Amino acid sequence: MPHIGVFCSSSNAIDPSFHSIAEALGAGIAGLGYSLVYGGGDVGLMGATARAATENGGPVIGVIPHRLESREGLYTLADELIITDTMSERKQTIYDRSDAFVVLPGGYGTLEEFMEILTLRNLGYHHHPIVLVNAGGFYDTMLSFFDQLVEQNFARERAEEVVHIVPTADSALDVLSALD
Repeated sequence: MPHIGVFCSSSNAIDPSFHSIAEALGAGIAGLGYSLVYGGGDVGLMGATARAATENGGPVIGVIPHRLESREGLYTLADELIITDTMSERKQTIYDRSDAFVVLPGGYGTLEEFMEILTLRNLGYHHHPIVLVNAGGFYDTMLSFFDQLVEQNFARERAEEVVHIVPTADSALDVLSALD
């Protein structure tokens, strides 16, 4: 059973329309018979993704540093909840447990996680698929900057050469369905 690492916002203050994307992704991961591996929180898009996976019968693996338990809450319905000492351990555990990655809209933490898995892929440390859900053009500015990196020779490959850039959760699920 493939395990899908998901990185996304932990904020409850974002536009509620983003929650439907997270819910569709969580439900779809479960519908494919895959496991969700994510940050372990019960807030924001993280919580929405996990709840939807659980409600649709999918296994959920949460990974959270003890320092963030009170900030992000614990998703106590997770099939497995791993408490780490550091953020680095959290990320490493998610990386180690995942066969593919999906990045939903998020803030600094989500961007940092995305950049790390993108960099590790470019350096050959993994060859897992990475899917960036550019819902409503959320990541357009970043993708434009990535084009600038290539144009000025700071990067060799365009983002779309190593990342599946899709507009919706359904299109991300189409990419993931090829994992079997």
